[in-house]
Amino acid sequence: MKLPIRRVVTGHDASGKSILVMDGPGPDRRGKGTAGVTAQDLWKTYGAPADNSGNEEALDGDFRLPPPKGGSVFRVVEYPPDSVRLATLAKGPDTHDDSSGMSAARDKNNPRHPGFHKTHTVDYAIVLSGEIWAMMDEGETLLKQGDVLVQRGTNHAWSNRTNEPAVLAFVLIDADPV
Repeated sequence: MKLPIRRVVTGHDASGKSILVMDGPGPDRRGKGTAGVTAQDLWKTYGAPADNSGNEEALDGDFRLPPPKGGSVFRVVEYPPDSVRLATLAKGPDTHDDSSGMSAARDKNNPRHPGFHKTHTVDYAIVLSGEIWAMMDEGETLLKQGDVLVQRGTNHAWSNRTNEPAVLAFVLIDADPV
């Protein structure tokens, strides 16, 4: 995945007319996850409804997996092949923690895949390139370029069983725990 990703953001001028306020590489808010997974955040909201006033940068602080409490995050993630990823994934931490106290509980001892985890979010995932298996506690399905998955706070893992990276776009929205 070519990082950083070009990001174009709209806004309003002083008279309320629509304008382009940002066009270029997104800020370096990239996360290098376990086992070579790379992600770049592109935008965040900090509540609902979202605040569209002002033309300031919405990303702050370091990369963290979950969105802000009551907010959302838009990011692109590249998953390397499992042949590269699995050995180091099983050695990773038990949670993806962040400074807000939110975390994604990992189930790295799951016999099906060490990448199983659960977040308190609803996630919209779109496969941009490659293919990847969406694994649930019961069942799995192959997602290919253009496919969309809505992940609703479930325990899940991503398994790339090819020899090429899979690139997915995600919108994660804070949700109540299930």
